[in-house]
Amino acid sequence: MEQVKKLVETITKGIQEKKGSNITIADLSGIEGSICHYFIICQGNSPSQVEAITDSVEETARTGAGEKPVHVVGLTNAQWVAMDYTDVMVHIFLPETRAYYNLENLWEDAKLTRLPDID
Repeated sequence: MEQVKKLVETITKGIQEKKGSNITIADLSGIEGSICHYFIICQGNSPSQVEAITDSVEETARTGAGEKPVHVVGLTNAQWVAMDYTDVMVHIFLPETRAYYNLENLWEDAKLTRLPDID
């Protein structure tokens, strides 16, 4: 589990490096039947920023935690990119897409940690 927590911290740094905002970490580890241990949800202000955050997460996770995503989807329009690291799912949204899907409320039993934005 320590490796998973290190991956969460590393991914978070990758998001912050590209000024990803409204970062929420949902701890799903105590929820029976959940698809992974953690969701990391954030947003970028434009499709190009969503792509930059995706690239940064991929690079940071590879160099900082030795992890590569199993699958990445959504880069075609970059409104919602999902990155699957098996135990950690990363969701990078445009603000309006994030508001529409409202993933934070989907897993209402999860412990949510909201990180302050870095200026």
